[in-house]
Amino acid sequence: MGVVSQSWDGNAGRDPAELRHALGVPIMPKSLDRALTHRSFAYENANPPTNERLEFLGDSVLGLVVTDTLFRGYPNMPEGQLAKLRAAVVQMRALAEVARELSLGSYVKLGRGEEVTGGRNKSSILADTLEAIIGAVYIDCGLAEASGLVHRLFDPVIAKSAGLGAGLDWKTSLQELTAARMLGVPDYQVEESGPDHQKSFRAVVRVGGRVLGSGQGRTKKEAEQHAAEAAWTAISAESGPPDDGPGGDAAAAGPAGDR
Repeated sequence: MGVVSQSWDGNAGRDPAELRHALGVPIMPKSLDRALTHRSFAYENANPPTNERLEFLGDSVLGLVVTDTLFRGYPNMPEGQLAKLRAAVVQMRALAEVARELSLGSYVKLGRGEEVTGGRNKSSILADTLEAIIGAVYIDCGLAEASGLVHRLFDPVIAKSAGLGAGLDWKTSLQELTAARMLGVPDYQVEESGPDHQKSFRAVVRVGGRVLGSGQGRTKKEAEQHAAEAAWTAISAESGPPDDGPGGDAAAAGPAGDR
């Protein structure tokens, strides 16, 4: 697990051997190196292989494992809701958050242009790189190892997403809860700060004139989602969650025991 790729440029970020250890899979250093190579780095460094083909493969592997997990784990959930739940789990924002938990941005090999414009924290780059790593694990280690990695990284995302109501997001869940409690319509106010390439957003949500939640994010939507989650939690703590909890039928439909 401690072998380091000879092609690694130490100026590009942290030692990928650390990432191999965190992933817990026997991926080859050369394969991991390719999975971490963004096209901007390739353009500036004699065009080594990039991670784009691995990203294409990893997207399909991720989709297969998540779909299989949802199909088996939520046997009573209708097809339409399964499709929405899968989309929520494999969307770019969800992938980027998983990637941030791995500190993936500090390992990516980027060109100078992406480096200076905050590329290590761009959701699109993080999501694509994570998919590329899943693809590389599939190539090197097979479907069983790739599936195990996806489960370790995404089972918590699936569980959380399944509890977010019909719209599979906190804003929808908050709106459903405030309607059920006859508290009024949530009102969001958002402020932004920071340079154009690295903006930060802070959202505050009021219900019935009261500030019940706030949140920060890299996008307006992300900040509002965090604020809505805080408000949902606050209202539930005051008067208890709705009878079926966040998610309604979706939560009641699964999961069904062990896979």
